[in-house]
Amino acid sequence: MTDLLAGSDTEALLPGMLADLEELVSCETPSSDPAAVAAGAERVARLGARDLGTDPEVLVVDGCTHLRWRLGGGPRRLLLLCHQDTVWPRGTLAEIPWSVTDGVVRGPGCFDMKAGIVLACTALARLRADGLDLDGVTVLVTGDEEIGSPTSADLIRAEARDCAAVLVLEASADGGALKTGRKGASMYELLVTGRAAHAGLEPEAGVNTTIELAHQVLAIAALADPAQGTTVTPTVLASGTTTNTVPAAGRLAVDVRALTAAEQQRVDAGIRALTPRVPGAVLELRGGINRPPLEVASSAALFALAQQVAARLGLPAPAGVTVGGASDGNFTAGIGVPTLDGLGAVGGGAHAVGEHVLAGELPARLALLTGLVRAVLDGELGTHARDGGGVGVPDEEPSGE
Repeated sequence: MTDLLAGSDTEALLPGMLADLEELVSCETPSSDPAAVAAGAERVARLGARDLGTDPEVLVVDGCTHLRWRLGGGPRRLLLLCHQDTVWPRGTLAEIPWSVTDGVVRGPGCFDMKAGIVLACTALARLRADGLDLDGVTVLVTGDEEIGSPTSADLIRAEARDCAAVLVLEASADGGALKTGRKGASMYELLVTGRAAHAGLEPEAGVNTTIELAHQVLAIAALADPAQGTTVTPTVLASGTTTNTVPAAGRLAVDVRALTAAEQQRVDAGIRALTPRVPGAVLELRGGINRPPLEVASSAALFALAQQVAARLGLPAPAGVTVGGASDGNFTAGIGVPTLDGLGAVGGGAHAVGEHVLAGELPARLALLTGLVRAVLDGELGTHARDGGGVGVPDEEPSGE
């Protein structure tokens, strides 16, 4: 481990990292806008080509643009996983413009997770300059993470499958903690079909979808198990068309989060076993399990290695937490590849108007990431993987993306 990984070297890179981050944040990339995502990908491609020394493959899947750099021609060893789409609609930049004030960076998507892209590219550029062989490293930047990765999930799993490790550049948890566990996420939509009738003249002739949905909301919510950390949350609800008509159609969205695959499967079975309660009502269920959990065992070895790297560099030992939000790291952990998440920026306010990055934390974050990449490529992960990581179970944090 050389001195280039810490201290004044990374501090000197901060202005360039902020300039790159401004370049990315200034191009709005809402997940629902394929043209905007494609335009953002062009900017990421330029920055990445400069830092990685080669142009990416541009992969368009069902209209969504993703970027892939496969460095060298050897076997895949390490995947750095990023996304450049955001939750923010076009026009947000006018309301929350790019700014750096008193060391606080603001702008839509700065924290979640465009700063992570900048960190990944800068870290690999430093390692290239230091003469490290990056053969076998893959960088994947997707464009649909915020909507469940419908076009990139298969690509992510395929890229990770032969790797020794996956490092996810999502934003950190509170205080810069790494995300050593993530709940799995399932998303459902329950459609109810009934029969319309006049609400005043003959309501008994109708089949009321609002009443049916009321029964189903209670049945679905009862599937939660707080003791196991399993949340089952009915969210968006709609039924009916006019105030004097028995509603003939309704729908309910349901968000499920679980710490283990067994719990996720239990809730899935329970939702699929729902039956109508109002005579004549018909149920149709759409959706299902979106991302499996990133269980703590999947990150233990990498987390131990990150702590060792931090100690070498004189950095504070990173904390590890389990969060409720899912990411693309859930996919890679779900196929058995060691995965460590939350290696991106320190800040807060993801998906909220207070989204921000702490500029002063970027150099240390860069040093940790650079050192961790080097350690994985030097084969150090094998020791930790054999001894089960050498650390206890990280703390649990109930919130997340």
